[in-house]
Amino acid sequence: MHSNIKVRIARTTTDLNDIPLPAYATEGSSGMDIHAAVVGEMTVRPGDTVLVPTGFQLEIPRGFEAQVRPRSGLAIKHGIGILNAPGTIDSDYRGELKIILTNFGKNDFVIRRGDRIAQLVIAPVVRAQWEEVKSVDRTPRGSGGFGHTGQ
Repeated sequence: MHSNIKVRIARTTTDLNDIPLPAYATEGSSGMDIHAAVVGEMTVRPGDTVLVPTGFQLEIPRGFEAQVRPRSGLAIKHGIGILNAPGTIDSDYRGELKIILTNFGKNDFVIRRGDRIAQLVIAPVVRAQWEEVKSVDRTPRGSGGFGHTGQ
């Protein structure tokens, strides 16, 4: 069973009508593929980070966010990831969605117009209200940090 929510989307210019809007690849996909709206090609050298335009902007309903995540195929085959993964698009942001791609690999990576470069997940947001106290409850783990559980 799927939960559905309507999200308004607009292209930033009519010159980008050939770029597919984000879409689910399969019935079971939780993320929608995002395509590059580059003119020509964009080369990402090893160690470099680039901002890739998508050609659209979103109107995310209040109480939700869009999460930008890397594509596993690009990560394993080319070492391409998203530097701030997952990137968060807040419900009140109205600018063009751009993807922060980083080449963690050893070879140049070429992005072509229409290439699938990331995934977009729409998720509910829970807002916290702080309750300041003198101390927090103890647990068996306590203050054990990174690697504390043996994993």
